[in-house]
Amino acid sequence: MKKLPFYILLALIITSCGSNDQGELIGVQSKSKWHSKKPVGMAYIPGGSFTMGKQDEDVSGALNSPTRTVTVRPFYMDETEITNAEYKEFVFWVRDSIVRTKLALLSELMSDDTNKVLEDYQFKNIDTTDMTPYQKYMMNNYGSLGDVNSPLQGRALNWDADLIWNTSEFPDEYYAEVMDSMYVPIEDSFDGRRMLDTKKLKYKYSWLDREAAARNKGERKNFIKQEVVNVYPDTTVWVKDFNYSYNDPMHQDYFYHEAYNDYPVVGVTWSQAKAFCSWRTKKKNDFLRSKKKPSSVPYFRLPTEAEWEYAARGGLEFSTYPWGGPYTTSDRGCFLANFKPDRGDYAVDGALYTMEAKSYNPNGYGLYNMAGNVSEWTNTAYNDDSYYIGSTMNPNVENTKNRRKVIRGGSWKDVAYFLEVSTRDYEYADSARSYIGFRTVQDFLGANNNKN
Repeated sequence: MKKLPFYILLALIITSCGSNDQGELIGVQSKSKWHSKKPVGMAYIPGGSFTMGKQDEDVSGALNSPTRTVTVRPFYMDETEITNAEYKEFVFWVRDSIVRTKLALLSELMSDDTNKVLEDYQFKNIDTTDMTPYQKYMMNNYGSLGDVNSPLQGRALNWDADLIWNTSEFPDEYYAEVMDSMYVPIEDSFDGRRMLDTKKLKYKYSWLDREAAARNKGERKNFIKQEVVNVYPDTTVWVKDFNYSYNDPMHQDYFYHEAYNDYPVVGVTWSQAKAFCSWRTKKKNDFLRSKKKPSSVPYFRLPTEAEWEYAARGGLEFSTYPWGGPYTTSDRGCFLANFKPDRGDYAVDGALYTMEAKSYNPNGYGLYNMAGNVSEWTNTAYNDDSYYIGSTMNPNVENTKNRRKVIRGGSWKDVAYFLEVSTRDYEYADSARSYIGFRTVQDFLGANNNKN
């Protein structure tokens, strides 16, 4: 009997032992194992059941938060309120995207074979010789590599060239023309300064109303919503919220000056907070795509009212405040939050207005300022009967037509009652206040306690 050559024998062994499932049901196997990774600056909230609502006196007599046991799924939550510095990153990205798009479009319009205008800011060239078959199909049939309704039409902006903001260093008149379109008109300028027209900083995004799509029949396109949101905070809230009060320094400097970078952003509406969540999701997914990582992250979003209260309690059952209670000072007489302890004495707790987002001690889940500093937007619509009609599993009575949105936690201008973890309050979605900010959450995928 002739012996089989070694390489044939090796091939037979690999074939028989490698990918052979022996006909058993083994499921679709992923190329890589999914591990949930805690986002930077977020805390893991393990999920579970808790008694939601007022366990003590209902001072306001609202009768809108009766006690009941509910269960929420695990999620991640920002350790602090979103700060001015973090929100500025969003604003600057929107600003720079608009400017770069204007520069690229003008370059495309004014350039020819012999004269290149704004060459450093042109759209990145599409290399047709290096296209995939799918990209060639898209260009031939749609004339675009992406959204055909976008002014970019799937083309990429050039983010390598720095933008020039000093008017004395503008490279040419074409650049000056674009920048002039971003400033307020000359007649609205003073002190010889050209100021950015913040009304032009608009962020456009789309989202799918999944709940409506699941509950109603119809084509998917009928449930895709387009949003255009002015992203700059309303800094005039420091003046408008208080009559006969001198708050001009806060109006001028709170969002603008770097001294307040680590303070919570205020003057943002519910819609602006939602837009920030969309952008933060896009920012992370764009990074993953650039690294050729197939998995996208779960959406960043506003917390539901139940998630917010569960997280605020920090694992303590029947607590009045995030630190337990029932007192607002420590055994050494130090205040445990930034609020209005006494009538008119805003500064007795150490702060006249807001404080840094990471101040005072965190609660049991590592969350700062879940009571006081600024009230926080949630994703839940306010309804007096929410607790009576809502589910006991991940409750969230959401009504897009209801413009009243739940805010939680109390603020620097509120008395202690509004700092209680079970106290409900609301504000209209299109309102911006000097005492309302927000923090974001992200769903945890799976049911284990792996926080890395």
